[in-house]
Amino acid sequence: MTIVTRFAPSPTGMLHIGGARTALFNALFAKRHKGKFLLRIEDTDKARSTPEATQAILDGMAWLGLISDEAPIFQSAREARHVEVALAMVEAGSAFRCYTTMEELQKRREAGEAKRKEAKADGLSDEARASLRAEADALLAPYRSPYRDGAPPPNPDAPYTIRLRAPDADTITVRDHVQGEVSIKSSEIDDLILLRADGSPTYMLAVVVDDHDMGVTHIVRGDDHFRNAFRQVPIYQAMGWNIPEFAHVPLIHGPDGAKLSKRHGAQSTLEYRDMGYLPEAMNAYLLRLGWSHGDQEIFTMDEAAAVFDLSGLNKAPARLDFDKLNDVNAHFIRAADETHLLHLLKPEIAKLTDLTDTVETRLKAALRTVKERGNTLPELAEACRFLWDSNSDNLNKKARKALREDGLTHLSNLRITLDQSESWTIDALQDVLESYCAAHTLSMGQVGPPLRAALTGGLPAPDLAPVMTWLGREEVLARIDKHLLA
Repeated sequence: MTIVTRFAPSPTGMLHIGGARTALFNALFAKRHKGKFLLRIEDTDKARSTPEATQAILDGMAWLGLISDEAPIFQSAREARHVEVALAMVEAGSAFRCYTTMEELQKRREAGEAKRKEAKADGLSDEARASLRAEADALLAPYRSPYRDGAPPPNPDAPYTIRLRAPDADTITVRDHVQGEVSIKSSEIDDLILLRADGSPTYMLAVVVDDHDMGVTHIVRGDDHFRNAFRQVPIYQAMGWNIPEFAHVPLIHGPDGAKLSKRHGAQSTLEYRDMGYLPEAMNAYLLRLGWSHGDQEIFTMDEAAAVFDLSGLNKAPARLDFDKLNDVNAHFIRAADETHLLHLLKPEIAKLTDLTDTVETRLKAALRTVKERGNTLPELAEACRFLWDSNSDNLNKKARKALREDGLTHLSNLRITLDQSESWTIDALQDVLESYCAAHTLSMGQVGPPLRAALTGGLPAPDLAPVMTWLGREEVLARIDKHLLA
């Protein structure tokens, strides 16, 4: 059997990280078993589905590298097939035409709520209260249509829906890789609508038909859909189709344990891109939000695809932790190839300064060392600021202190020594600094601060010898002169 998984978002908003994690799990499971990972855009909600949201989903998945193995399927284009299946179920007797109107159902619900309210009134006997509760429960119970057994329509032209004939068996059972084997009473499932009165298919029908026609063997999705599985299994059974294996994964919660919402920070997947997170890091972080394998904390996509299986999915909800995400992102920044990292960093640098050839040359030289100094791309860009900005007009307190009398004297002497250096390599410049200290019986703690203040304005930067090589002789001397001549 070829394993086939799918990700089926609704284009009514952006791709959120919960959806991105679902897509990741499905993609990895298919890759692990050399199967297929498919994408279906569930755009049947015509009022809320937008081309912009569809594109945002595609962009988010492309950024994460979660590419479907076939062209995306748009559910709205398959309406005729959904109708065909509903009519086939009517012919087979597993579905029926129901002439109950929405107004009648609303009156039923209102009557049930009214009975429930009556049962709470003061002064009732236990017997009367129990009777009212029983009436309320009957009215509010899952709907079983009077037309399921062939009652005639109110008139030949009456509008109707097509409803599933809810199963007569005592229980409906779903076997789930995360939730285990769970059974509910069949009486808890109503005669759900398959086709609306306007002839359009409902979500429940469309999902089952599409999953069957796409050959989906495993459905991995959020556990907010777990209840839906009990409503969908009878449709599979009515059509005589194989039921896919299910894995309903707990949702991601915020740091406070509450359901993840906008107040917890970024939600859209592309917001994380704009915040400076690498796609490799997002995948590695999302992977561990609800899945584990041994003691390994960080996985590349290839490493994950080699071991991912449904048995590793956790039953408890995972919590979003930005500190952990930052740590994972820092790991991938440090492991990144410098050419690739520079490509990612350039847009952030461009927000801070003109990306001239000189700046780019300095970045290329410094990045191998400086990339240890940022958890995100914006942080890394700020850590590189000394490469183009000496901050000499806005020295911090520590830098101003370092450039007082003794500091300026050392800086003046160092300027002469540096200018006389025949070589401008890290080793040569380190020798210059050490020789100067030895000749004047000074420590690097006395000589380094004024030089660092002149070169970076007190901005954090790596060791001085590398900094001077990245800046170049001309820039180093110019920055020193600016303070000596002030």
